[in-house]
Order: sequence, then C-alpha cells, then structure tokens
Amino acid sequence: MPYKIHTVLTDNGIPFTVPPRYADGPTARHMTHMFDMRCQENGIAHRLTKVNHPRTNGQVDRLNRTIKDATVKRFHDDDHAKFETHLADFIAADTFGRRLKTLRRLTPYEYICNVWTSEPERFRLDPIYQRPGSNRNGPGATAHHHPRTVPAQ
Repeated sequence: MPYKIHTVLTDNGIPFTVPPRYADGPTARHMTHMFDMRCQENGIAHRLTKVNHPRTNGQVDRLNRTIKDATVKRFHDDDHAKFETHLADFIAADTFGRRLKTLRRLTPYEYICNVWTSEPERFRLDPIYQRPGSNRNGPGATAHHHPRTVPAQ
C-alpha cells in the first residue's frame, strides 16, 4: 500500500463494532472491538456510517456486486489460486483502466499519482513504482514521469 490510510468508514455490522444490545451494558466502556483495536494499533481512525443511511451502504453493496459479477459469476474457478488470479486481474483493470466521474474522469491510479505530486507526505511509497508492467521508471532509471496535470478530454 503506497499511501497512509488515515480513516476507515464501515457500516455498523458485527465485523466492525459491538452489537447495539451490548453497547450500553455495564462492561461496555471497557470493551473494544477487535477491528477498533487493529485500527488504533495502526493509527487509523474508525468511523461508522449513519444507521439506515442507504446511500453510503449502497455504494459498498454496488462495489461488492461489481466485483462478484466480474469474478465469481463470470468464472468457475477450480481452485482458490485461480480465483485469486481473476480477482487480481479485475482489481488491476479497475485501478489502472476505468475512468471515474467522481475523480474527474481519471483512473484511481492517475488520481493517486496526482495527489502524490501535490501531497507526498501522505504516502509511504512513490506510487509511480506501483504500476504494472516492466516498471521502466523504477529506481535507477534515467527517465522519470510524474503526472502533474489532468489529461485533456
């Protein structure tokens, strides 16, 4: 992961927080959910979506459905390794190829590179080196490309 994660937004499900029926009990203030512990250990703020807030939860559900349609429903993988390969291929295509309206028609990778050039302190690694392929612009290369402007449309 080339950048620092500072905040995680999750729903109010059991994998991320203590169930409401236990939240007000006598020992509630002494309990910390495992997910919150891991976030605290890594300096990550954990925020919860508003209860019954369909827009945020709907975005997550839509992304999960897209991933499922592109992997599980499209391929019948004989083993877990093949599934992981298909999932990695989908994530790479989505990260490096799909332009998103919310990112001003940039791919997620292009957007991250643009943020890196203006705010490098937010990153642990140079994201330019994280791209797929031969990585011709890796350490020691003579040419170094840093996208600083939004491509013409």
